[in-house]
Amino acid sequence: IENARLYSSLEEKVRRRTRQLEKNNLRLSETLQELKTTQAQLIQTEKMSSLGRMVAGVAHEINNPTSFIQGNINPLRQYFEDLMELIELYEGECPEPCSELQDKIEEIDTEYLAEDLNKILVSMQNGCDRIRTIVRSLRTFSRLDESKMKFTDLHADIESTIMLLEHRLRNSRLSLPIEVLKQYGKLPKVSCYVSQVNQVFFHILSNAIDALGSKGEYPPSKRPTITIITESKEEQMVKITINDNGEGMNEETRVQIFDPFFTTKPVGKGTGLGLSTSYQIIVGEHGGNLTCSSELGKGTEFVITLPVTPLKSASN
Repeated sequence: IENARLYSSLEEKVRRRTRQLEKNNLRLSETLQELKTTQAQLIQTEKMSSLGRMVAGVAHEINNPTSFIQGNINPLRQYFEDLMELIELYEGECPEPCSELQDKIEEIDTEYLAEDLNKILVSMQNGCDRIRTIVRSLRTFSRLDESKMKFTDLHADIESTIMLLEHRLRNSRLSLPIEVLKQYGKLPKVSCYVSQVNQVFFHILSNAIDALGSKGEYPPSKRPTITIITESKEEQMVKITINDNGEGMNEETRVQIFDPFFTTKPVGKGTGLGLSTSYQIIVGEHGGNLTCSSELGKGTEFVITLPVTPLKSASN
């Protein structure tokens, strides 16, 4: 009987110790996951911060010479019109110039010169307007000085991100350029960390471009496409859906898509931080939700839901 009691007591101690070890292992596992997530966030935040600083610097440097050119287009047009008016007055006063002057007038072809120079000035103005649009997009994307939440137009933020990725949409590895279809609903302005939300748009759209590029050739009747849908939801929420008609992914890959350092790209092509950081930004920092659904051969869809005014405790 005494031995049975000792054995029972020892067995209970072993069970208690086992339960304690299991708790400790679970706590250590959770701590390790938190450390990995924090490390991923720090790496990605520093990466995007560096990119933002570079983008803001490039925007500033581009803006200066562009402003100089654009500021001189109107005076140049006025000077040109004054000179043409002077030529017309001269021709009225001297309808029969000397042969040498007549030859020069024919050589220059003043009518063609006037018409072509006006086209050049219009092209210069259009070019400057295009550069200014790009600069605005760069500034909208970077927004490094905005460390606090502020109300923003999400459509303008999406447009600025598309502008930054336009060269990838045009110069992809595909025979056809990637088409971006926009189905914008009426959205209220949303209070958020703007530069962080822009990062999310950037990462998801970049992944969509990569997915479309990996599929190979597309028939002319089914060109590579990214579709962006925005809509207001009940209870002061907005919903942004971004889907592509690329290869898609299997369920085993999909369930890991938001894990830190998980990537399906070759070594050196991806860090596995973009989507995990995006999830933390939307869910942890803004109290929203980010989901992914996919089917092999049919493409992938990301759905972002954001509260119009996030709770202050969202990141806690």
